[in-house]
Amino acid sequence: MDRSLVANKTIIARVKSIVGRHSKLGKALGGLEKLQEAKFISKHFSDFLEPVVAQSQSTRDQSYTIRHNVYCEELGFEPLRSDKLEKDEFDTFSSPCLIKHKRSGHYAGTVRLVRPQSEEQLLPIEKFCLDSITHETLNPRNFARQDICEISRLAVPLEFRKRQMDKFSGAAIGVINEHTYSENELRCFPFIAIGLYFSAAALVIHNDIKHTYVMMEPRLARSMRFIGIQFEQIGPVVNYHGKRAPYYINPTLLFHNLRPSFRVMLNDIQETVGKYPKGLV
Repeated sequence: MDRSLVANKTIIARVKSIVGRHSKLGKALGGLEKLQEAKFISKHFSDFLEPVVAQSQSTRDQSYTIRHNVYCEELGFEPLRSDKLEKDEFDTFSSPCLIKHKRSGHYAGTVRLVRPQSEEQLLPIEKFCLDSITHETLNPRNFARQDICEISRLAVPLEFRKRQMDKFSGAAIGVINEHTYSENELRCFPFIAIGLYFSAAALVIHNDIKHTYVMMEPRLARSMRFIGIQFEQIGPVVNYHGKRAPYYINPTLLFHNLRPSFRVMLNDIQETVGKYPKGLV
């Protein structure tokens, strides 16, 4: 952890112990401590990583290559492709987001936002898992096509999972290891996975999309609660690339529950994503 942050946290803790954490000064210092931590989290991400929305075919192919490495070669969820590009029918109306490692120039992960543009274009969750959605009010069929989207195909390549804490089952698709996470050990936090989710969320907000769906493992949903992204489960767990369940979120739910420590990081990513044109890229 940054030495200046550690020093400031130590000083603040000593003062709070003297004046009392529930006093006006103690509460004010607590707010200052959270703000410092929030700025550190965002700076730590932006120092090393950068969100990218794919605007060219070559960048889209980088996303498909990562997906092939993870979903076809490593996990065996999809068949191997001769061109080493994992893509499907939904990619024709999707926007890929990637995280770029600044020092190496390599892409450290990808996720896509599936965004139907017409009535015949379905979300993956509608085509393959519609029967798993039991929440009648939040069924995507209830909303206009331009108001719905799905976050899918999150993948983090093995190259960026070298740390021991990132080698457990699930890390390839963004699961946070609950046994190694600690708010006081920020360098242990999987910034790539969180950056990918925030990039997708920023793209949702940038394009004024009202309803977002994702089919994911329950443990991944639990992982997201660490930072306050609380997806609403809208159906039971089914067998689809492992045990998965349908989840729902919208911008209001995102901001209502998001921890203040990560709001700064999301705001910074929003600034970057907001520079891209609206609509499919």
